[in-house]
Amino acid sequence: MKQLLLTLGILLGTFYAAAQDARGYSFSLEEAVTFAIDSNYTAINARRDIAKAIKQKWETTATGLPQLSANIAYQNNLKQPVTFIPAEFSGGEPGTFTPVTFGTKQSASATATLNQLIFDGSYLVGLQAAQAFLDFSENAAEKTNLEVRKGVINAYGSVLLSEELIAIFEKNKENLEQNLFETRKIYENGLTEQESVEQLEITLLDIETQLSNAERMASIARQMFNVALGIDVSAPVIFEDNLSDLAQEHIELSFLDTSINVEENIDYKIAYNLTEQRSLELKLEKSKALPTLSAFINYGTAANSDEFSFLDSDQRWFQSSVLGVNMNIPIFSSGMRSARSQRAKIALEQAETQLEETEQNVRLEVNTAKSDYLFAIENYENAKKNLALAERIENKNQIKFVEGLSTSFDLRQAQTQLYTAQEQYFQAMVQVINTKATLETVLNTPQLRPDFEEIKDKY
Repeated sequence: MKQLLLTLGILLGTFYAAAQDARGYSFSLEEAVTFAIDSNYTAINARRDIAKAIKQKWETTATGLPQLSANIAYQNNLKQPVTFIPAEFSGGEPGTFTPVTFGTKQSASATATLNQLIFDGSYLVGLQAAQAFLDFSENAAEKTNLEVRKGVINAYGSVLLSEELIAIFEKNKENLEQNLFETRKIYENGLTEQESVEQLEITLLDIETQLSNAERMASIARQMFNVALGIDVSAPVIFEDNLSDLAQEHIELSFLDTSINVEENIDYKIAYNLTEQRSLELKLEKSKALPTLSAFINYGTAANSDEFSFLDSDQRWFQSSVLGVNMNIPIFSSGMRSARSQRAKIALEQAETQLEETEQNVRLEVNTAKSDYLFAIENYENAKKNLALAERIENKNQIKFVEGLSTSFDLRQAQTQLYTAQEQYFQAMVQVINTKATLETVLNTPQLRPDFEEIKDKY
């Protein structure tokens, strides 16, 4: 029955997973970010790193708690050792020796020992180091979440961009095919030159090539998005947001006035963790000059016999117990401890210099990200105006070409200018979204610190 229930559970799980893949997913941008932070492969392992740090902290703590061990031994002297004693002890001739065998052939013993660390400077430092490593793991996981968020936003925008490009290329192709059809009819009637047809054919070939490339890139962009979310690359996904609305939502000039507390930046936190660890390493080396004190108590019992009678009720067992205290006092190390302490001090100074450098780099990154974001907004506004101008120019050249007032070369130039403006317009939208995500990452906005208690309960 247990095997049957287990098999049914596996089949139901497989059926559910298959149904989920068949049904696919549907995400707004914010929903995709929330999903990825929970399911992204890197984010999952970052949470496991925290769980490992939690276990390591307890491992370090447990070394200073009572340690109980037991030992059970059995010996069978297949050939008992022989000892020579002076023969005169047993009435023999003086100057000669008599071989004698001492003890029984078999023996058994059982001992339990309780050890307790009383004082060790390195243990106290180890506890602090375990906590520092846990803090580092949490900060590393938070940085991972921020990078996952930025990656999902970039991937989401790339998919929407590829879909917009496909749509505009298909529309342009349709318009060009209609223009080419009409121009061929005009040429067949002898009202225009063959060059006019050929110019349109060249433009159409370019559009078809770009359309094919956009379709391939759309497929790759979707797969990259799925990997960023931690789902199967072939799983179908519906994107609920559109590029234009997202771009408008991400235009927030007031966000440029946001100031940063450098200590809240995740890179600064990680650099500070490194400084803290180097400081503890210095304390550890200094603590090795202190004495260590530990105590133990054991209790044992032993029995001897020429036959294996240790399980018999009349077998005699002899008890023993020892209580002791050990103190280890470092006296002279030929300068080894001093050299180690000096090396740790130099490493601490290096970490402090790196921390100062990180602080300056964070301020630079914030200013750079704000500049890039402002440029992206300005570029988007310009791209919108350029697109409107390019549409008007192309429309005028269409009319002139039909009326015979301009050449096919002029028309192709206007069309190429329009297609370039269209691409730049959509790319400017994505740039606004991505640069804002970069600025938010530097500012550590929003807060994406992992849930410590949830991780602790899970593992």
